[in-house]
Amino acid sequence: MTAVRMNPVIARTFDPYLLSRVEDAGLNASAPPQQRWLDGWLVRLSPGKAKRARCINAVAAGRMPVPHKLALCEPVYAQAELPLIVRITPFSEPIGLDATLESMGLQRFDDTRVMVQQDLAGITAQSLPEGVSIHAVGLEAFAQRVGALRGSPLSQRLAHGQRLVQSPVPFRAFELRLENEVVACGQSAQEADLVGLYDIFTAESARGRGFASLLCTHLLFDAHQHGARHAYLQVDGDNHAARAVYHRLGFGDAYAYHYRSRDPSAA
Repeated sequence: MTAVRMNPVIARTFDPYLLSRVEDAGLNASAPPQQRWLDGWLVRLSPGKAKRARCINAVAAGRMPVPHKLALCEPVYAQAELPLIVRITPFSEPIGLDATLESMGLQRFDDTRVMVQQDLAGITAQSLPEGVSIHAVGLEAFAQRVGALRGSPLSQRLAHGQRLVQSPVPFRAFELRLENEVVACGQSAQEADLVGLYDIFTAESARGRGFASLLCTHLLFDAHQHGARHAYLQVDGDNHAARAVYHRLGFGDAYAYHYRSRDPSAA
């Protein structure tokens, strides 16, 4: 079944000022050490897995024409041995950027949904089933854990750990164990009363048993105890199983984003 594509627009049921904060928080939480500004575009060059940390985020319109800016970015990405990727959101600048890039031959891929929970007041702690426990873990250790579950190469795990340790936003990481075996992990990044959930991942052999829901509830309750009132996360548009879990936790689709690139390997 082919996923229905959502245009990068803001859902009317959400406060647009909250969603602007969510977009800023997502950029802050994914900030790698390897980034620079180019005429209003945030050019990121992390060798890690997350595309948000190795793409162009078109934050401001700037003064140069789009083709000129892309031409300046191309050798930067070539030198970093990364494909040039542009992330398109409802906040991307200049207006019409998506259509401009399409006309220049950059192909669209990775439809992603930003989901938001507007009120965490109803989140309560859940009792854990027998044999299940949740533990805090250090950030570099977390990068290794989630990388191992995903089968990521060592270079991506190290880049992930470096980004977390040097992040301008504090992360809190947890792992869920079943009989002392790590079967799921996830982390949160909190700014004031806004918390983002990141890297929620369950081992393939343990899926469908409610572990992701238990872990997310723990993360949200922990964040609420530390003053969070709103939550957000980012999930692939065609990951229907994960989106169903998040809907049950009170999250709704707030806006979408996607990427564009000329490089077929970028996806």
